[in-house]
Amino acid sequence: MDYDKLKGIVDFNAIAVDAGCSGNPGAMEYQGIYLGNEQRLFHFGPIQGTNNIGEFLAIVHALALIKKNGWDMKVYSDSISGMAWVRNKKAKTTLKRDEQTAQVLDLVIRAENWLWANPKHAEVLKWNTEEWGEIPADFGRKASPKPSPKGKGSGE
Repeated sequence: MDYDKLKGIVDFNAIAVDAGCSGNPGAMEYQGIYLGNEQRLFHFGPIQGTNNIGEFLAIVHALALIKKNGWDMKVYSDSISGMAWVRNKKAKTTLKRDEQTAQVLDLVIRAENWLWANPKHAEVLKWNTEEWGEIPADFGRKASPKPSPKGKGSGE
């Protein structure tokens, strides 16, 4: 993270969260990083789930950690869906409950209940990936763009 570039734009007294998922659904995990020193504050998984569920759970995990410790800080997420689910206090997932997904869906219910019980919580802000680069909590799993075929803008 380029602290000089982001100084005055990003509040470093904040937790950045992100999720990673291999498949959809698949092995999902999430984590939260303190922006002040890039220390990992929490990590959960992998368990069977989806990326959007992981993003949602990561935000709620950060909010609960902030409240539990009485910290005055914000949460950054790069997930529009996760942020909307938090704002609405409802995960809009279509993941079907079965033996493999029961654990993560129980966590979703628990997170939704926490949001309803704690309507006043830390502010959740959108991480501007295009301008600021990848969120520091990123798992670095994004696929590389496929090379262009020869003669179609590949520069060859």
